[in-house]
Amino acid sequence: MSIFDGKRLTNETFKLDIERMRRGWYSDKYFENINRMLINLSLEGYRYSGQFHNLPNGISPEDIDVGDIEVEMQWFTRRMGKTTVVGVDKSLAMLKHCTGYFEGDKFIDTSDKLEVWAVQDGSIVKYEGDPTKIQPVIKVRGRYRDFALLETPSLGILTRSSRVATNVYETLVAASGKPVLFFPARFDVHEVQAADGYAYNIALQRFNRDHAHELGAFVSTDAQGDWWGGAGGGTVAHAAIASFLGDTAEAMMEFSRILPARIPRIALVDFNNDSVRDTLRVIGSMFIKYRELMDAGNEEEAKKYKLYGVRLDTSGSLRDVSVQPLGEPALDLGVNPRLVFNVRQGLDHAWESWNIPDVWKDAAREFCHSVKIVVSGGFNPEKIRKFEKLEVPVDIYAVGSYLFNNGNSTTTDYTSDVVRVKIHGEWIDMAKVGRQVGDNENLERIW
Repeated sequence: MSIFDGKRLTNETFKLDIERMRRGWYSDKYFENINRMLINLSLEGYRYSGQFHNLPNGISPEDIDVGDIEVEMQWFTRRMGKTTVVGVDKSLAMLKHCTGYFEGDKFIDTSDKLEVWAVQDGSIVKYEGDPTKIQPVIKVRGRYRDFALLETPSLGILTRSSRVATNVYETLVAASGKPVLFFPARFDVHEVQAADGYAYNIALQRFNRDHAHELGAFVSTDAQGDWWGGAGGGTVAHAAIASFLGDTAEAMMEFSRILPARIPRIALVDFNNDSVRDTLRVIGSMFIKYRELMDAGNEEEAKKYKLYGVRLDTSGSLRDVSVQPLGEPALDLGVNPRLVFNVRQGLDHAWESWNIPDVWKDAAREFCHSVKIVVSGGFNPEKIRKFEKLEVPVDIYAVGSYLFNNGNSTTTDYTSDVVRVKIHGEWIDMAKVGRQVGDNENLERIW
């Protein structure tokens, strides 16, 4: 699956649309045109007959079969700084199952004629702005017309997956080792969820390795965990609270009663824009039931009423009731540091107002102090870094659309170049001006 286990995913996982990919359905049309031209040149027995070649002195341009030209191609990204590479295994599956040509309706598989080198998903590449100094993540040698159609889809999966993974990685760094929940599913079509969730998991493992952490993965849909055996998690949405007529505490009590204890109870407390009040109502209601069941000796059922956390998701256009205006709207609106401090203070002191026996006071204090605060809504590395610098008592960050961001510093576009051609049995440099053969010590021979 990655550098973390030394294995590679296969098409049993990806389930490629092999038939249409072989026919160029997913390829930019110019690759199909090139493919058709080279096939016809081969059938005609055409030999290079031009005058303005770039062959070095001493290499004859005669008797070169352009239709069957063998090339060396390299795939690489030009995202500045470090990129967490993901999408290699799926690209290799494309090469494995879709390299070849058609004779009528019969596909002739020539993948075994390729020479392929690739890094593992989870590898890191660096780019400092010089396009002549890139680190390829895949290199292929073989007859160009046999794999020309695969340039578009292979670049696509590398670009998207590496972008998501690198955005996740940088978000984890900004969060200083706190968990980051993967919440972007609603911001793109559902077909990409499996690849995106895999990219998130690879980035998480890379962060754990680089920073000696043991953070767990949290995705919101089952599809996001499909390629690596994960499963979606979550508690309630605003719609559920609306179904309970805006009564957040009642929604959480019924959720806790019905759902198994293994699902963390995380209350979404901003529905009424009074997060402290609703936090206190939720934790008070759940503790009463928790204590009742514990006193009755029903410890297993009591676990269902243990509040794991509260989530703040205040709209960026609103100021929570608990936040007093400072005259600076940017400091008042949405999920801001003062709101989090207010909720933390409310949680930590909630037990002090409860009418409970002395024997229960230590347990009540722990019940409140153990509740985590999850924040969501517009979070990105910059905002997270500000929260961390101010030591805002956030325990978990939920991040959504930023993880798909593809602009300026997050642009992770991949490209591929032919950099050599095979002439009379010898590999000759043949890169376009401004590019050249790159090297990457992490490339390993695949087949």
